[in-house]
Amino acid sequence: MNKLFARVTAPVLRDPAPETRSTRLFVRDLVLESLIGVYEHERKAPSAIRINLDLEAVDAKPVDAFAQLAKDIVAAGHVTLVETLAERIAERCLSTPAIRSVRVRVEKLDVFPDATSIGVEIERFR
Repeated sequence: MNKLFARVTAPVLRDPAPETRSTRLFVRDLVLESLIGVYEHERKAPSAIRINLDLEAVDAKPVDAFAQLAKDIVAAGHVTLVETLAERIAERCLSTPAIRSVRVRVEKLDVFPDATSIGVEIERFR
């Protein structure tokens, strides 16, 4: 072998310990009808909202379960603030032991004619 060239061996990749592994799960642009808001008309007629979820899990979980979780919370009834809805969703996501963190974005659509949406984004950790 030529002394100018050293033999290079690839590092052995090992499966990391379960506590150091993570899987990113996400739900994008889930649009639902919701009774949300402080005004009287918002209590009577549903309005469109968009929900986005980003989750960090210890291992892979069925992501559709988190979409359904958000749907169930929205269907449960009127919520005064988008912040409250985001907190409820985050809390329920974190009740799943495998979830380490969650970012929840809730947007009210069609509130202002010159804005696509208004809303809140929160991030919570176990």
